[in-house]
Amino acid sequence: MFINHQPFLIIISSPSGAGKSTLCKMIVNNDPLIRLSISATTRKKRPQEIPGQHYFFVSREKFIQMQEKQEFLESAEVFENLYGTPKKMVDDSLKNGHCVLFDIDWQGARQIKEKYSSEQIVSIFILPPSIQELERRLRARAQDPEEIVMERMRKARNEISHFSEYDYLIINDDLNNSYLKIRSIIETKRVERQNSLDISNFINQFL
Repeated sequence: MFINHQPFLIIISSPSGAGKSTLCKMIVNNDPLIRLSISATTRKKRPQEIPGQHYFFVSREKFIQMQEKQEFLESAEVFENLYGTPKKMVDDSLKNGHCVLFDIDWQGARQIKEKYSSEQIVSIFILPPSIQELERRLRARAQDPEEIVMERMRKARNEISHFSEYDYLIINDDLNNSYLKIRSIIETKRVERQNSLDISNFINQFL
């Protein structure tokens, strides 16, 4: 595996139901040099979720206190729930030589891009094969009432309208193929960052 000496941030966004979370899990499970950013949220824990692994579940009061202390790298309100990325976890991962993978929406992506240079970030937007397929996937979850499904569809259209803000666009019509495309993007970024470091070190010999 290519060893990266200049860790960077990997942002992956998509409308709900496009397969983003599954792809992120595949990436982290197959690359020891990548850490998944874990968000704090005021959303209620779902039965299959594990605190500290999927999210840090906190009260609304606690979340607001963290915001006031500027402990979040980015934060947003989605479906009346608050989400935020703790800065300390990201900073610690980068210092330890790990890339950090963000499973976030366009609002969070935009906030992160305001804090880091473009050389430190690679951003990828995941699309479903079609709007019809997206709605089918959301209904197949069988865990949200009809009004939530329709609200997610409305939000999906808004989310998709921001695809041009990302470096790469992938249509997830085949999970394994999409995973391989993301792996290729990450490795390309690693080579780019390593080459930049090598050139800089070479030039410094003459300064």
